[in-house]
Amino acid sequence: MKILVVEDEPYISDLVTMGLRYQGFEVVTAGSGRDALTTARRERPDLVILDVMLPDFDGLEVQRRLGVEGIAAPVIFLTAKDAVEDRLAGLAVGDDYVTKPFSLEELIARVRAVLRRVSPPVAAERRLQVADLVMDEDTHEVTRGSRVIELTPTEWKLLWFLMVNAGNVVSKARILDEVWEYDFGGEANVVETYVSYLRRKVDCDGPPLLLTVRGAGYALRPPR
Repeated sequence: MKILVVEDEPYISDLVTMGLRYQGFEVVTAGSGRDALTTARRERPDLVILDVMLPDFDGLEVQRRLGVEGIAAPVIFLTAKDAVEDRLAGLAVGDDYVTKPFSLEELIARVRAVLRRVSPPVAAERRLQVADLVMDEDTHEVTRGSRVIELTPTEWKLLWFLMVNAGNVVSKARILDEVWEYDFGGEANVVETYVSYLRRKVDCDGPPLLLTVRGAGYALRPPR
């Protein structure tokens, strides 16, 4: 997914860009409304994070011109204008409205939430497999070899997420975003707890598939 960050304050632009790239997004930037339009025409982003107060014309005008040009990327407004009427005006034409100062983690979670809402449905792979671990979504059954593995709903969701990202390292923050979603209000170590639950069930009688990558996160991989 490609995201266009339109922000005239270099510190904020760099912070948001770094955070999004760390989460695996491709990021392009612009520092003014005119630059935003030029970059959007060239790059065709999947989503735009758009400052309302820009040096040439405001973000609402940028969003209007994007629409006129047929660039239908969803827009998250990012602004210091937090009056109710400003929020209503932004939400009337955009997909979300985040006020400064803001939490980078929450902004990234809102990006994912907006992308989930606007993305067209994709035909899901109904049978996932890593080595001899198989998840069948039609029968809602998980097996390893000939052994059936009973999972709670949260364990199922976590294992599904790890299996669709098989081979890749996924961070705790991303797991929280995708499995518990951004409104989760508990402790971050819930990820460690549920990974431990899964490991006991999945890796109890075979070569380990669920790996901890120190300082990075977790990965589900076939044994070497």
